[in-house]
Amino acid sequence: MTRGAEVRGHGNATALGVAELGAEPGKRASLVQFSSAFCQPCRATRRILAEVAAMVEGVAHIEVDAERNLELVRALGIDRTPTVLVLDAAGRIVRRAAGMPRKADVIAALGAAV
Repeated sequence: MTRGAEVRGHGNATALGVAELGAEPGKRASLVQFSSAFCQPCRATRRILAEVAAMVEGVAHIEVDAERNLELVRALGIDRTPTVLVLDAAGRIVRRAAGMPRKADVIAALGAAV
């Protein structure tokens, strides 16, 4: 997962919240997954992120349908699914990865957010 991913045109100061994500972020951190309907790796990513979120109190897993949220996808520069964003408690992006992540990498990336 890459460090300090920027929201294109907005810099790292942009915070994502319930208005942008459609769900309540975690109190400590959030694992935000951008998915599409026919994406096979998205299913496995969903399982991995849900498992990690269940392991750490105050962490939420939020799945965003990329096809239904094109404005947000464009603003964040999402160009493939699955893409995972790790948000800190303030909703700032601290890590970003495209493709199916390994569970160990998600846990390590989460460490930067909490």
